[in-house]
Amino acid sequence: MRVVVAGSSGLIGTSLVAALRAADHEVVRLVRRQPGAPDERGWDPEAGRLDTGALDGADAVVNLCGAGVGDKRWTPERKRLLVRSRVRPTEVLAEAVVDAGVPVLANGSAVGYYGDTGPKPVTESAPPGKDFLAELCQRWEAATEPAAVAGVRVVRLRTGLVIAPSGGLLGQLRPLFSLLLGGRLGDGTQYMPWISLDDEVAAIRFVLEHGEIAGPVNLTGPAPVTNAEFTKALAEALGRPAPWIVPGFALRIALGEFADQALVGQRAVPTALESHGFAFQHPTIGSALAAALG
Repeated sequence: MRVVVAGSSGLIGTSLVAALRAADHEVVRLVRRQPGAPDERGWDPEAGRLDTGALDGADAVVNLCGAGVGDKRWTPERKRLLVRSRVRPTEVLAEAVVDAGVPVLANGSAVGYYGDTGPKPVTESAPPGKDFLAELCQRWEAATEPAAVAGVRVVRLRTGLVIAPSGGLLGQLRPLFSLLLGGRLGDGTQYMPWISLDDEVAAIRFVLEHGEIAGPVNLTGPAPVTNAEFTKALAEALGRPAPWIVPGFALRIALGEFADQALVGQRAVPTALESHGFAFQHPTIGSALAAALG
């Protein structure tokens, strides 16, 4: 296939581009600067502009754009950026795939779509939540609707917490655990819908290559764990104790509004992937951590 990728320089995008090329697919990367390589095409989503012919001959577009959710405190300006950096690029690409006749749009989203769901398993048919992240994901996914209405096969990639060797969740937690500052958040009962980076990338390839898959797809491991279980597994994997309990009020002082997201969760399960025969390389949090930590 010829696959156009937006957001190719991020944690997931970098690995996805490498995996697609290893599988002999041709990859075109959309970049916001002046293109400097044969595989790059320029675009400016704020202005609604793509280089002429950027999507010519494409079999699929993968959109992974979006500013980091947990990187900074959620000031009003930051929240506007979180929305704008996802919704506007998606609007531009949804229109562009229709104009260029691209048959597939695989668009980023997140399990935050469901809000706080407690201990109940959550499949793709669950309703949306009502907090900021849930509303953000709803607007993000709604921006793909013009493409779906026009007959494009739209896949909404509801990604969980990605377990990767560098960056992502472990990039934030590993230094704390190494300094013996690891511990559960609040009462630790909130679920963490994790997925290994290997399986995240393999799942995106899987939905691109299986034409019967459309709509929302939970990109999560088959065995979500609570925060307490995750904390124990990471401490064991690193060979470090994690005796601390970080109370909710302390998180809110440190993180502001984003702390509320760390104290809730979704027991999201990958029903769509498994029903179509996807096989996980890392089906347990232990195997995912072992692979990431090497």
